[in-house]
Amino acid sequence: MIKIQSPELCKDSGLYEARKRQSLRARYVYGLIFFATNLLAWFIRDYGAMVFHGLHHNSVCGTGDSKCFQSGGVLRVSLGCFIFFWLMFATTFGTRKLQGVRNSWHSGCWVIKFIVYAVSIVTPFVIPNIFIQLYGEIARMGAGIFLILQLISMLHLISWCNKRWMPDPGSNQCGLFGLFLSTVSFIASFAGVAVLYILYVPNSSCVFNIFTIIWTAILVKIMMAVSLHSKVNEGLLSSGIMGSYIVFLCWSALHSEPRTGKCYTEIKIGKDGNWATIISFIIAICSIVMATFSTGIDSRSFQFRNDEMQSEEDAPYSYEIFHIVFAVGAMYFAMLFISWELNHPITRKWSIDVGWASTWVKIMNEWLAACIYVWRLVSPALLRKQPTSDLESVTHNPTIQS
Repeated sequence: MIKIQSPELCKDSGLYEARKRQSLRARYVYGLIFFATNLLAWFIRDYGAMVFHGLHHNSVCGTGDSKCFQSGGVLRVSLGCFIFFWLMFATTFGTRKLQGVRNSWHSGCWVIKFIVYAVSIVTPFVIPNIFIQLYGEIARMGAGIFLILQLISMLHLISWCNKRWMPDPGSNQCGLFGLFLSTVSFIASFAGVAVLYILYVPNSSCVFNIFTIIWTAILVKIMMAVSLHSKVNEGLLSSGIMGSYIVFLCWSALHSEPRTGKCYTEIKIGKDGNWATIISFIIAICSIVMATFSTGIDSRSFQFRNDEMQSEEDAPYSYEIFHIVFAVGAMYFAMLFISWELNHPITRKWSIDVGWASTWVKIMNEWLAACIYVWRLVSPALLRKQPTSDLESVTHNPTIQS
């Protein structure tokens, strides 16, 4: 028997599909807004004092450049971006269906939202400096939260890759592509360690760099050994991808060392090294935006339950998680532009995330990532072992009833 769908059902299905496409396209508009805000923060930091002379007459800014330009300008732009995405978080919280006013507000009404964004950006420039400094202290914690969210999203991606391309232990699947990716990942990891040693250890006196690189190689070997343990049996793919990520974090930390250090090797392009600085700066900004965007759209990583069935009228992703990730992402890019320093920030032109504070933040992020990954591997085996131990203790020590 052929089932004929009613015209009303087909109409509703088409309407939900159109709203879903509109909701998915809205993510890229928010990403462009965030990217433009990063460029605005850079422009205010490096060239704001020369372009916006009128702000010096503002009682909040005063005659110096540090309150509304340089590090102060970055914090004010960051606060404006945070206010905008926090308002979007508050107004879309709990939106689960594609029909309704809040879904339309998230996916449309762009003229009104651009006005709200402009007001949010301008408002911090009339706020007294003491509140901006307080926001800077809060932004440090918010940036740390963003790094943790990014790590959770990365672990979720690694788990997905492992389930997608590595066969189950009891199946007869070959998994050649997963084995190929595992081999490439481990070759890249250890080759990356060798390259780091060549670039950042120009002499034997660079003890800090030597320790950081060797410890990174040890972490990669530990993750490989744990993943291959018989009680874990995770395979090589997840540890290989995680090892490459750990080596990348190590490179990022060493690259953030002060340029005046004796262990820093500057790589120049041609006769003029400024092009290398500009290109690395642009890549860094794009990396910030891509990290924030990819973490924001990965809402399933931050849900306690992922087994809920999704109907065609459900929102394709969590709007509140998306906006709160962009809100803490605004705090994160502020810390990168001022190198995590509030009192003595490094605000050299075309520089981003340079200084010992930035280096140590990335090193701690690397070690935390390795610890969380190893715990994720061994925790199922430990939790499975605990009930068995309890059962054996009850068996060997029966209760004597009177």
